Order: sequence, then C-alpha cells, then structure tokens
Amino acid sequence: MNKKIFISTGEVSGDLHGSLLSKALFDEARKYAINLEIYGLGGEKMKNEGVQIIQDTTSISAIGIWEILPLILPMMKVQKKFYKSIKKLRPNCLILIDYMGPNIKIGSKLKRSRNNFPIYYYIAPQEWAWRFGNNSTTNLINFSDKIFAIFKQEANFYKRRGGNVFWVGHPMIDLTKKLPSKKDSRTILELRPNQNILLLMPASRPQELRYILPTFLKTAKQLQLRYPTLVVYIPSCRRVFDKRFRNGLDKYKIKGKVISQKDNSELMLYIYALTKLALCKSGTVNMELALYGIPQIVGYRVSRVTAFIAKKILNFKVRFISPVNLLVKKLVIPEFVQKNFNEKKIFYKACRIIDLKSEKAKIKKGYTLLKKELGDEGVVERAAKEIINSII
Repeated sequence: MNKKIFISTGEVSGDLHGSLLSKALFDEARKYAINLEIYGLGGEKMKNEGVQIIQDTTSISAIGIWEILPLILPMMKVQKKFYKSIKKLRPNCLILIDYMGPNIKIGSKLKRSRNNFPIYYYIAPQEWAWRFGNNSTTNLINFSDKIFAIFKQEANFYKRRGGNVFWVGHPMIDLTKKLPSKKDSRTILELRPNQNILLLMPASRPQELRYILPTFLKTAKQLQLRYPTLVVYIPSCRRVFDKRFRNGLDKYKIKGKVISQKDNSELMLYIYALTKLALCKSGTVNMELALYGIPQIVGYRVSRVTAFIAKKILNFKVRFISPVNLLVKKLVIPEFVQKNFNEKKIFYKACRIIDLKSEKAKIKKGYTLLKKELGDEGVVERAAKEIINSII
C-alpha cells in the first residue's frame, strides 16, 4: 500500500516538531506495511528523518508587519512552488504545523479549490491566548478537517467554536530526559567545579539578532562582572547565526562559548544541568526550559512601527508573551517586552533570581502547575496513529 503525506511548516521550531511527527508517522506506517512518502516545506531536521523537502522554509520567518516586508516575495515564490507540488503529488492528506501566516493562507486557498484530501492542523496558532481587535479568529476551523491540539485551553477554544479537535498533549513532554550529574557535565564541558552557566537563547529569526541579542549580551556582561564564575553559553539553532553570536561575545568581552547547531543535540543536556539562569526570547524554548526546571527570564522586542500598528491600529492585546505564563494564567517567569526590555531591568531581576531562594521557588512552583496542563507522554505517537488511521 502506497501513501503520500505533505507537511507544511517553517521556522526552526516548526522544523523540529515536523521531524518528530514525521518519524512517528513512518513508524506507524510500518505497522500496516504502508510504503509512506512524506514531502514538505521545512528544514534540515525533517530532511534527516526522511522527508523529501520541497523548499527549506526555516529562514523565511519573521514576527511583525515591518519585519516581514522583505520576506513577502520569497514567501510568494515558496507558496507558488507548494501549490505546484500539491497538484503533482496529490497527497492523501496535508498537515499544517504552526507557521501561522503562510499556513492559514494555504489552508484557506486549498479549501476553496475543493481538494479531495483532508487538511490537519498540528500546533495551531495560540488564538486561545490572543486575538486581534474585534475578537475575530482566523478561519482555521473552516478549512481544518481536524485540529490536533497541544494545549487543553486550545482544544476547548476550538471545540466551543465548532472545530473537530483531538487533544494530543504537548510534544515537549516526549523530549524531556533526565539531566546528567553536574560533575559529569563539568567534565564534558571542561568547566571548573565552581563554574556555572548563564544561558542565552536570543534568536531563531534574523530580526531577533537585531532587536534582542544586543540587550541580552549587555545584561550578560554585567552579570559576569557581578558573578565571575558564570560562563555564557549561546546555543545556535542556525549555522548562519554562529558568527554573529561569536562577534557579540567578542564585542562585549564576555567569557563564553557559542555551541554550533551540529553540537546542540550532543551537549544541551550537559549545558542545562549547569545552567544557573537562562535569558531567552519567547517561544517553544520557554516550555523546554520549564520542563527541565531551569529558571529563566523572557524578553522580546519588535520594531517601533510594528509595535505601534499592533497596539493602535490592530488593537492587539495579550496578557503575557511566554507560553508558560499563558498556560498557568499568571506571571511565573519574568517578562520584559518593548520599552521594558532593557539591560538594567533584566539585570536587577536576574540578580534576585540568582541570589534569592524565594524567587527560584516561585518559578519552580509555577513549573509544577505547568506540567499538569501538558498531558501524558506519547504525544506524537497519538497524533501519528490518528493520521495514519485516517488515510488507510
């Protein structure tokens, strides 16, 4: 039996989740002796799992009106290529993963053209947490034959609006492993017994190198002056970022190291085991750090033009930016956004977390609440089983 699946995603996190789901789909297909072919818009991780990548979309991503302008033409070319591929391949189903703007457009257009294959949305936009102006939603429910929800609140949100929803749980649950000992970690990373790590995770999109990285580097410099045994580590999720990260460490005379993309999977657990505090952008990484119990501070900034349009014209309102805080509905991890995103405020809060047990205890208590919201292990396997069963 031959079957074809097409996956559409973008950005680094989408590529990760696409790779995890693809592996599970191949595993599930083998149980039924299905010769499965998976094609996709994605990146290197999906390719490594056997997906035939039509176009690498991990670099075609941005947040904001102003920031996305240079990417409009590349996105149009990718979508043109996508529609040609869909028409030629005639897959048994299409899976949309995250990547809200392009995927909403793709889903809407394909629904209008009345294709005869089901469209599934896995890791849908977080509309349960934010909506624009008049509380309208995307038309995701209208074109999705099934929504594979990763959050309880997401599942309830779409069910109340008539969506066909299957709550699978959050895939990061499946990725969380036991951390190695501090002693072993120091041996592997060649750190002295008194040294700990200040982890910087500032960027997965090019715009974030400009708006987020410098502030985190300035904060890291001040923290290293106050706590000389802190060593800064910056894991790089894209090879093209490595040089910018290294130049940043040199510019601010920070004692630290950039971990290349190829070394991430081998070293990250050792790094996590020694991390005293993480300074990071908002996104999937917040969930990962929380599941490992690592104290973190979240920061984000977009251009003034984007911020103005979002607030004054689109009436965009959101209580929190981190999915951790959104899920537990309170400020578990500190957030610094736009005007509040500056090194002095972040430095002050970072010192309190490092110095005070009460600050760390507050964060860890919130993490305990978070884990209750994420479901049980076997997330991607549940999703893959449902999808394979639907096409045989």
